[in-house]
Amino acid sequence: MTKKELIVIGGGLAGTEAAWQAANAGVHVLLFEMRPKQQTPAHVTDRLAELVCSNSLGSAAPNKAPGLLKAELRGLGSLILACAQQAAVPAGSSLAVDRNLFAELVTEKIASHPDIELIREEVTAVPDQPCIIATGPLTSAALTADISRLTGQEYLYFYDALAPIVNVESINMEIAFRSSRYDDGREDDGDYINCPLNEEEYDRFYQALLTAETITLRQFEQEDPHFFEGCMPIEVLARRGRDALRFGPMRPVGLIDPRTGKRPFAIVQLRQDNLAGSLYNIVGFQTNLKWGEQKRVLRLIPGLENAEFMRYGMMHRNTFINSPQLLHPTMQYRNRADLFFAGQITGVEGYMGNAGTGFVAGVNAARLLNHLHPLIFPTVTMLGALCHYVTHAEAKNFQPMKANFGLLPPPQHQMPKSERYRWYTERALTAMRRFARTTKLPYDRALAEADLLAELQARRAETV
Repeated sequence: MTKKELIVIGGGLAGTEAAWQAANAGVHVLLFEMRPKQQTPAHVTDRLAELVCSNSLGSAAPNKAPGLLKAELRGLGSLILACAQQAAVPAGSSLAVDRNLFAELVTEKIASHPDIELIREEVTAVPDQPCIIATGPLTSAALTADISRLTGQEYLYFYDALAPIVNVESINMEIAFRSSRYDDGREDDGDYINCPLNEEEYDRFYQALLTAETITLRQFEQEDPHFFEGCMPIEVLARRGRDALRFGPMRPVGLIDPRTGKRPFAIVQLRQDNLAGSLYNIVGFQTNLKWGEQKRVLRLIPGLENAEFMRYGMMHRNTFINSPQLLHPTMQYRNRADLFFAGQITGVEGYMGNAGTGFVAGVNAARLLNHLHPLIFPTVTMLGALCHYVTHAEAKNFQPMKANFGLLPPPQHQMPKSERYRWYTERALTAMRRFARTTKLPYDRALAEADLLAELQARRAETV
């Protein structure tokens, strides 16, 4: 029997996850990725699932919303999460990856799947056969125009900026120190490198940042009242006041400078970016400064005075559709049952949110082709809540959203925040387990709940 065929457009996190899930459900997938024939302003390789922003996939703690989403997707068999765990680098309670190894793993998995055909060509129009569009924030101009024609709507835009990456050998470790927040500051094996600033050093850096030259914006970018709200560059944040950075990416709480035994006035953290530990990105320092200005200003940070920049920060435009008007929570286009959207183009933020909507679209496209009803995931799960948000938010003021507990239905009685977050997690995983059982979705409870059980056991041990 000839297998049903599905087109997936886009080889990012959402597209590869969608292709993998659909192929595993018995569908033959044609995965189109235009790179390297046509590059984007942000990508630099031809690999699938290339990360162009941070190398962190967010918190893995079970009492945090991103951690809950990971637990759900781990139990469901997410390709992206499995590859991320293989490529993990030290990052405290977060899941960060060696971006090159991660992309290589995803590319290898996709290329070797017998039911996925990887086609390196640009798609310029929405196909008239079963299709998932997962082209992400940098959809090509031709396909953007055709989606706009199909939906009858103008696109919405928000903006993203990349943080610089430095060579670890160029960091002055006589000033910088290794520690995670709330360590004692004297250990040499902390997951983050920290550059401490006193008040005078902070003010010098702050003033230089305020006067540094940025890349000239286009007129429509200058007029956008929501410019950079989704991923704010440090120079934009700095203009909100002297202490804005100290309460944002340069907050010093939970860190002690071993040279002084005190908390610094401000701190700059760097996080490992590859398995070899040779590259570190400056956490939260996405920027639109000109490259020469980045070198001048960032070298004012103690410990980075001789920093060798392996990648400068840069800005690119992200694109998303008005999903509340266009999509069902199954990720289906309202006016065409065999057309799905997934990933950042739907208004979901965060790497795992992108992968999650790709999972939903891939599973549901396969179910449709196999004459089964598409699934709506429970809104008490983080995956279901994200899909519900982007398809039910107020269309007029729709803005991208990442995983957070505010998306979930609240408990009916008051409880402390720490207890409430654990309650959200336990409720969500119970609901997902039952949902998978009734819909016959493959689900590994042990994998999904491993971190939660470990946390509960640790808490019990503390009370003994």
